[in-house]
Amino acid sequence: MRFTLRQLSVFLETARTGKISHAAERLSLSQSAASNALKELERQYGILLFDRVGKRLVLNDLGRAIRPRAEALLDQAEDLEQDLLQQTDLGELKVGATLTIGNYLAVGILTQYRSEHPHARIGLEVANTSQIVDKVANFELDIGMIEGEVNHPDLELIPWQNDELVIICAPDHPWAGRPWLTDEDLVRARWILRESGSGTRQAFDRAMHGLLAQFEPPLELQHTEAIKRAVEAGLGLGCLSRLTLQEAFARGSLVPLPVPQRPMDRQFYLVLHRNKFRSRAIEQWINLC
Repeated sequence: MRFTLRQLSVFLETARTGKISHAAERLSLSQSAASNALKELERQYGILLFDRVGKRLVLNDLGRAIRPRAEALLDQAEDLEQDLLQQTDLGELKVGATLTIGNYLAVGILTQYRSEHPHARIGLEVANTSQIVDKVANFELDIGMIEGEVNHPDLELIPWQNDELVIICAPDHPWAGRPWLTDEDLVRARWILRESGSGTRQAFDRAMHGLLAQFEPPLELQHTEAIKRAVEAGLGLGCLSRLTLQEAFARGSLVPLPVPQRPMDRQFYLVLHRNKFRSRAIEQWINLC
């Protein structure tokens, strides 16, 4: 075997970041050491793994083909090292969660994980669905927890929890207390919604199929709490996960508006790369979920 784990590490970090300098920084290597490791890997086999596009290194067809196997091999090596060191705690785990899940579900799971493995290294990144999916596909995250559906050939979706979106208004809104809203009401409403690319927006757009072309452009906000405050201030109707609205409903600061003709059930998913080695840390996280 002519390649080394360091060479694979430099190859993979360069694939993630697009720059040798960034790969070197993340691996705590000098830039020359990282550059030499990558050059030696290519020289040993008489291959090129990247195309240079401007100042970036972009994987070519061969690089893309071997990347998943290199990722799995390095993950297994790290898992083996934990066994050889006879550590009872798990290795590093990088988790991504969408905003609703990150703020209302993931922290509880993370707390339980840390209580069972107090010395485990774990990071939680919160972003919208499209961003989490991109990072799982790019091997920057080990596992994602998302609200929206994705169709990506390299990713595996595991159904996790059921959820429901709810249309909301302020308690003094003229429509508060109505038994239901019609499609005509939905078209006339002023909307305050999550941004495109979020799972919540994806589910809303799907529920409003056939009406969206008639909607006025909505006010788009990236955070659930900002949408709740804007709706409470009377700026329009919102649509959020029921999970995020329990306290607001309990204190009466927001009111649900039923739309029985527009089902708003949806599914939360765990998302993993199909070629990602499932370390003990990943399996433990899935079990806790």
